[in-house]
Formats: sequence, structure tokens, C-alpha cells
Amino acid sequence: MTQRVTPMEGPMAINVARRKFIAALGSVAAWPFAARAQQPGKLPTIGFLGTAAASAWAPWTAAFAQRLRDLGWIEGRTVGIEYRWADGHYECFAEIAAEFVRLKVDVIVTSGSAVPAAKQATSVIPIVFALSPDPVAIGIVASLARPGGNVTGVSSESSETASKRLELLRQVVPALRRLAIMGNVGYPAAVLEMRAVQAAAHALSLEFALSEIRRAEDIAPAFELLKGRADGLYVCADPLVNTNHIRINTLALGARLPTIHDFREYIDAGGLISYGANSPDLFRRAAEFVDKILRGAKPADIPVEQPTKFDLVINLTTAKALDLTIPHNLLVLADEVIE
Repeated sequence: MTQRVTPMEGPMAINVARRKFIAALGSVAAWPFAARAQQPGKLPTIGFLGTAAASAWAPWTAAFAQRLRDLGWIEGRTVGIEYRWADGHYECFAEIAAEFVRLKVDVIVTSGSAVPAAKQATSVIPIVFALSPDPVAIGIVASLARPGGNVTGVSSESSETASKRLELLRQVVPALRRLAIMGNVGYPAAVLEMRAVQAAAHALSLEFALSEIRRAEDIAPAFELLKGRADGLYVCADPLVNTNHIRINTLALGARLPTIHDFREYIDAGGLISYGANSPDLFRRAAEFVDKILRGAKPADIPVEQPTKFDLVINLTTAKALDLTIPHNLLVLADEVIE
């Protein structure tokens, strides 16, 4: 049976149909990228370049992945993540970055130490760093407000807080007169931090000795040279130190050297004190950068952010092993005390 359409009903029906069609197009255009990415074979991909061992980055990786899920990026459903681990070997950064370029990932996530290698591999794929002590000073961005190029991320401000860490160590070790400063001199950000610590030590009238390392094999001999020459040890973080932080803290305890660190994770491994930006929080914020980029934002237009959450963590077990008494005011201020 054929339905009859009156002259008045025809144009009205056509207009209604046209409006519905246009509205449908608009709703498709407004779909979030995550929804469109669910189409088979069209998942956006994140290349995750871990500069240290996977175990060392585990809490940070978990924080990053969880924040992505909160934002609608479910691994295997709305996004793919390719994890690669350099295990503290700098020569692997360029190789992994080149692999990500071949895989045509949509964004690379890493720490500041690997950004130069990633930038050399690509000037097109967006790069987000979750950790970088001073991204401007080491030359990975033009400025914090206008990073430029294909790189942006979150600064960890390790160099800027070096003097605070040294003050904390002196409160715990009142007899501190001679300070050892351990750092990887092959890592530009560690060199900057070592200089900042030297300046802070000089301001506090402390003697200091540099303990320079470049590879894992240098760590044990460095402690041999420190015997009887230091009352405390400031450890500058980098991928090499991150991968070997358990070994460093074990040797420090054997040498009866109280240690101060950037990262809270080092305190679980026997370090005495850490003060620095909350690393899981930095990785959560890096996930937010990735979310913006996958939805169309350009790295050059996203300002580099600075940390807003800093943690003081104290290991009382290590303090007891070193016959140190932690001042009550520090215990009250501490975000976490490990017993």
C-alpha cells in the first residue's frame, strides 16, 4: 500500500529528514577521539620508553596507565601501548625511539633523559616527558610557557630543590661536615644537579667530594674511594642510578653513609631520606598531556608544567641501623615514615 503525501507534508518531511541528517553528522564529528579510536585496526598507539628497568618504574607506569583509563583510554580497546625498557643503557634510547618511528606511534612518552634521542629520531611525532629536572637548561624545550617543536611535559625540579634536600640531611646528621655527591657525569641533568648541590654545600660551609660514575661498574669502586672521606651521601638520580638504586643503598649502608635522594622509591630500598616531586603524580599528569594530544592538541601549544606535590619520606629502619635519631619535627612533617 502506497502512502500519499500531501504538498504541504512533502517539504516538511524533507526538512525534518535533512535536519536529522545534519544533526547526526554533527554528533559523529563531536565523538571523543576515544570513541572513534575503538574502530577495529584504528587504535592510536603510545610508545612508552622507560629509561630504567621495568621494575624500577613500576609505580610510575601504573599511575600513568590508571590515569589514562580514567580519561577513557583503555589499553587494547581504545588505545595501544608499546612498552620498551632501556634498563639504564643510554645507547638504547636512540634504538627504541627509531623503533617507535617505524611503528608510527601517535605519541612517545619518556623521561627527559631520552628526549634528545627521541627528538633526533622524529620532529613530527609528539613527545611527552614525565620527568625532567630542568627541561630548559638541558635544551629539550625552548621555554616552559612555549615549549615549541614536538616536545612538552612535566618538570621534576630536582636541581631547584637540591638545597632543601641538603638542609634535611644536615638536620638528621648534625655532625655532617664532609659531603659526598654521587652522580652520573654522562647525564646532563645530573651534572646540573651536582653543581646545585656543590653551591648549596658551599653556602653551608660543608666540604664536599664528587663521586663520579658513568656505568654500573663504576658504583662499587666509587664507594671504596669514599671510605672515611664523607659523613653523608647525596645521590643524584638518573636512569643509571634508578636501575641500580638498590645496590647503591646497600653499599651506602655497608659504608655507614646516610643518604638523601630525589625519589621516594629509593627509600623502600634502604635509603634514609627522600624529598622531591611525587613521581606517580607526574606520570598521572603526563597521561593528561597524552590525552590532550590524542584529541588533537599540539605539543608546542601545551606549556610545560611544574610539580605541585612534593613528598618527604624517611626510613626509620635505616636510621636505626645507622644509629641516627630523626628529629621529631621532621617526623611530624614527613609524608611517609617507613618502619
